[in-house]
Amino acid sequence: MKSLKNLLEKHKKATMHPFDDKDVFFVFQRIIREEYGNYGAEKLKADFFKNRTVFVKSESSNFASELWTNRQKIIRKMNEELGEGAVKEIKLK
Repeated sequence: MKSLKNLLEKHKKATMHPFDDKDVFFVFQRIIREEYGNYGAEKLKADFFKNRTVFVKSESSNFASELWTNRQKIIRKMNEELGEGAVKEIKLK
């Protein structure tokens, strides 16, 4: 007979907290605002989320290269809030 603890752990792993594209965009925008201020948040916008990849539109090449340089840091911060492995990659459009 299985213990209740084992059953709950399996259920917990199977039901990850689902999140929507809007959740990813909100977290991305907040992290960008923390890192680059309001001006950076205006220039970098999350456009699309698919297969754990965030596609970002940039109105400024300076902010695009800054995001590209620090993309692992941004991904790490997003995964801290959304759950480990929620975001795998950031791509620029």
